[in-house]
Amino acid sequence: MKSLAILRIAFWALGRNKMRSALTMLGIIIGVSAVIALVSIGQGAQSMIQQQLESMGTNVLMVWPEDTRGSGGARRNSDDEGTLTAQDVIAIRSEVPLVTAASPIVNANGQLIFGNRNTYARVQGTSEEYPLVRDWEIAHGEFFTADDVAAAARVLVIGQEIVDEVFDGVDPVGQTVRLRNLPFRVIGVLASRGQSGMGQNQDDTVVTPYTTAQKKLLGQALPRVNQAMMKVVSQDAMPFAESQTINLIRQRHNIVPGMDPDDFAVGNMSEVADAAQETTFIMTLLLGSIAAISLVVGGIGIMNIMLVSVTERTREIGIRMAVGSRPGYIRLQFLSESIMLSLAGGLIGVVIGGGASTLISQFSTMSTVVSAGSVLLSFGFAAAVGIFFGYYPAHKAAGLDPIDALRYE
Repeated sequence: MKSLAILRIAFWALGRNKMRSALTMLGIIIGVSAVIALVSIGQGAQSMIQQQLESMGTNVLMVWPEDTRGSGGARRNSDDEGTLTAQDVIAIRSEVPLVTAASPIVNANGQLIFGNRNTYARVQGTSEEYPLVRDWEIAHGEFFTADDVAAAARVLVIGQEIVDEVFDGVDPVGQTVRLRNLPFRVIGVLASRGQSGMGQNQDDTVVTPYTTAQKKLLGQALPRVNQAMMKVVSQDAMPFAESQTINLIRQRHNIVPGMDPDDFAVGNMSEVADAAQETTFIMTLLLGSIAAISLVVGGIGIMNIMLVSVTERTREIGIRMAVGSRPGYIRLQFLSESIMLSLAGGLIGVVIGGGASTLISQFSTMSTVVSAGSVLLSFGFAAAVGIFFGYYPAHKAAGLDPIDALRYE
């Protein structure tokens, strides 16, 4: 009952100065809403990057050729740029048991023309296993086959953005287009994937057999590839598959470990995913910390107003002590007022922060995620601010001398 009486008195005291109470809560409202909104942006970015990386496959192993130079700066392989070949990829596919699919990657580009429309296309030469490696579905038509790769067939599978830019409502499957002034037949359309974890648009891609890219588009004398992508049976098996792949390529390239530098580099999407998650976590933490500063400022505002309130109500405090109210109850009353200000500001801030996050997501390209954890954390921090910054004014009120308080004018 005494607790209810204290709360009623606290509510009445705050209601006497509605405008002052509202302005006091403003700092907490801004702080809580800022924490929720900024943390939701950070968590949204984290979620989006995770989805993009998962779309690429976290059990994907990648190999790149690397320029290695001996003493004096001489290249170890001077016959051509790059040291990775399609035969290396084929060997990995057949000799590394943990690899379930593999594809060489040969990069090219050129103007793609259909009728009176054209676009600058980013071309990837791959094998028939590329959709398996990337877990990439075919929305329409089909992907090319091993026979197309062997024959260096002039066939293309295109991304959705290429369809929208060039074909203008015409069904692209079966159409003949020109790429670098060579006729190619479109046989399929890739399912839309959006941006990759690297920020690259995946829907403006044109895919052709890597043999076609090498012979018809680039005119390569030697079958070098820009990259190799392999799908491993599971994410847990990645370290073993990576070790086996490194040993196999060293053997094929006659590299003696510890004596010769590797002429290739190996990476995997798990490492990229971990690095991206760590980066976005730090960004979220930084954004939340910056926003939390406004909560501290709001707490200082509460303390200042409560000190003013103690001064204004000194005579009231003296009367209450004179009729038998103990210092503990005085302390609890003023502490209750500061906590009520913080909690009320926190509730309003949660509503505003959640609404701001929704608006940001709807009217911008940024994705936001409002988690229960961020709401509870910001609300709990607001309550802690009320207790911490409200204690000193409450303690000062409880420590007043009743006689001096009664004499205060």
